Amino acid sequence: MPSYVRAGSLPPKRHIQFRRPDGGLYAEELFSTKGFESAYSLLYHLRPPTATLDVRSWKRPPVQLEPNEPLRSRHFLTRRSNAKGDAVDARVPVLGNADLLISVADVDRPMEYFYRNVGGDELLFVHDGNGTLETTFGELAYRAHDYLVIPAGTTYRLRPAAATRLVLHESRGHVTIPKKFRNEFGQLVEHAPYYERDFRLPTLPDPRDAPGEYEVRVTNRGRDAIYTVQNHPFDVIGWDGYCYPYAFNADEYAPVTGKLHQPPPAHATFEAPGAAFCVFVPRLFDYHPLAIPVPYNHSSVDCDEVLYYVSGNFMSRRGVEEASITLHAAGAPHGPQPGAVESSLGKTSTDELAIMVDTFEPLAVAAGARAFEDTEYYRSWIESPAESLR
Repeated sequence: MPSYVRAGSLPPKRHIQFRRPDGGLYAEELFSTKGFESAYSLLYHLRPPTATLDVRSWKRPPVQLEPNEPLRSRHFLTRRSNAKGDAVDARVPVLGNADLLISVADVDRPMEYFYRNVGGDELLFVHDGNGTLETTFGELAYRAHDYLVIPAGTTYRLRPAAATRLVLHESRGHVTIPKKFRNEFGQLVEHAPYYERDFRLPTLPDPRDAPGEYEVRVTNRGRDAIYTVQNHPFDVIGWDGYCYPYAFNADEYAPVTGKLHQPPPAHATFEAPGAAFCVFVPRLFDYHPLAIPVPYNHSSVDCDEVLYYVSGNFMSRRGVEEASITLHAAGAPHGPQPGAVESSLGKTSTDELAIMVDTFEPLAVAAGARAFEDTEYYRSWIESPAESLR
């Protein structure tokens, strides 16, 4: 989000004395990205966030990724994963590479500790459920179809009010708004599919003034540790800057439509190093009298394409269900399955909701995801004799 935000109490200048009512100093923290050269915020704590009582190993199971061999398109029925837990422990990796790890999680309990991913931003998509994302910057209420953008290094915990299904994208860098949607000042342009007021910011509650012992689990690209800190991570009296978590709901996305079928970049949402994100929302179809509503066959020779199916009628696919993930691998042409083109003709709109990410380095398959893979998916484009005569 390229907008300046301030919340709570702040001193008139940065890096000057700012005192508590008892005369002690508030502890200023610079929360910076790319060294000191990119977006940052300044946070003011009741007490120093540096007070660490203990550091010990976190024996977190490593993610095992296996090459997509033989190279083919794949389909994962992720609802058949039985893992449940909090928003960290419930994560089931599905696909990944050096730039991005894609996981699903069925969250049925709150985090009783705090979590900090220093290796890159996290982009969480809420398939269903509701609750609160608590962070150092304040609280974000979430609901179904929300994207939650969590900057690298943010201390947070997720507390569901109802069972929550998440799709998690762990990036090695920063998740940003595509440059094509921003003007020279960083403001969203008129033709962008969303507007600044569509983005929801955290609400800063009263600071937690409760010294004690608090567990913070920290991860940084495979290096893990558990910190025990003396001061509550959410003891912030105020903050300001350009770097903070925020929410955007896919239902607010204003899709681009046209005379002919629009390619995926027309439905862009976010971008990150090595990845481009899109969303397909309910929309009107193309208005050329001979338009074909479903996507054309295509070979994306430079990227792997991943779709997560949220809801609606996925008319260009067959055999997929809600919470399916498909991987259309570079090297394998893909498109509408047999019968989909003819059955789409004359339709004026779609009710489907799906999220997509293209990665520009090949994706590997998480070893555990093979347990719920539809191994025959690559054969789903074979025409039956009846379909070939239509």
